[in-house]
Amino acid sequence: MRQVRADEYAEFAAARAGHLYRSACLLTAGDTHLAEDLVQETLGRLYVSWRRVTRAENPAGYAQTVLMRVFLTHQRRSSTERATDVLPDRPDDGAGRDTPLRLTLLEALAGLPAKDRAVVVLRYWEDRSIEETAQVMNVSSAAVRTRCVRALGRLRELLGEDLSEYARP
Repeated sequence: MRQVRADEYAEFAAARAGHLYRSACLLTAGDTHLAEDLVQETLGRLYVSWRRVTRAENPAGYAQTVLMRVFLTHQRRSSTERATDVLPDRPDDGAGRDTPLRLTLLEALAGLPAKDRAVVVLRYWEDRSIEETAQVMNVSSAAVRTRCVRALGRLRELLGEDLSEYARP
């Protein structure tokens, strides 16, 4: 029985790891090393409580909730660390035509407070409802609405109204 649960967990983790990583990259504003750490912590927590996860109505949603809470906990604990606005040089292999847009969006996300960034990722990347977002973040629906308005306003300030200038033709 234990082996069956371990196999189920391994299958779930393999299927969801990529999506968790992409969400973590958005939450960390492109810090891939921190994103990997957050996914690792999330998968570890899921393994420990795998019986509860399998009984959940939506195990994938449960995993995203754990990731969000791991991120917010990390943000509270690491308040002494500061992100830098200098990106390392990276080779452009031509694979991503929208690289300037991606970098601009990640930089803008990095300019948001952690909770505002979390709301933007949950609402617009994960496509969650206000109520689901509130539940994940342990806040009221009104707080989610307020953070959405504030975060989107800040993003508009940082990016301007027209993003087409960042994309290649």
